[in-house]
Amino acid sequence: MSDLDKYLIPTETPVVVTTRHWASMLKATAITVLVLLIGLWLLGYTGDDQAMSSFAVLLILAALGWYGWQVLRWRTEEFVITDRRVLLIDGLLARRVAIMPLAKVTDLTYRRSIAGRLLGYGTFVVESAGQHQAFNQIDYLPAPDRLYQDVSTLLFSPYSVANVRRNRDPDDDYPTRPLPRQ
Repeated sequence: MSDLDKYLIPTETPVVVTTRHWASMLKATAITVLVLLIGLWLLGYTGDDQAMSSFAVLLILAALGWYGWQVLRWRTEEFVITDRRVLLIDGLLARRVAIMPLAKVTDLTYRRSIAGRLLGYGTFVVESAGQHQAFNQIDYLPAPDRLYQDVSTLLFSPYSVANVRRNRDPDDDYPTRPLPRQ
């Protein structure tokens, strides 16, 4: 049983299973590189000061550890669309599952910034019938044009799961994880 199977209803069919785009890690990468450079600079210019050298080594190790944690968080987060719900699953030690039934979606806004167009990610803003949901904005979604088509097909087409699968080009680089059930 996969981790995703724990959160799915036995009768629902996953249509999209993906993680956030790699661009969501750019800020963490930039911070880590900056801290590493500061740590290396401190190591190079501390001379014989044992305390400052120790601090620089600890700073470097902390930056690498923090970055490793960020990568693990990114890799374990999943964005899932089934024939019934939208799920956002995240957390390493304590899992959090945010859910919105597809039937409650009243408005779907799709945005792509200039950076998103260049790097291939987008943002979805999901609204429901006047209710506050566990999530309403999902940033850094990969292949957003394709994802938008899949979600629109699920929301507005009869026999929508079959339509999404039939319309999917086998050569498409849509970065979904393997679906646990068909």
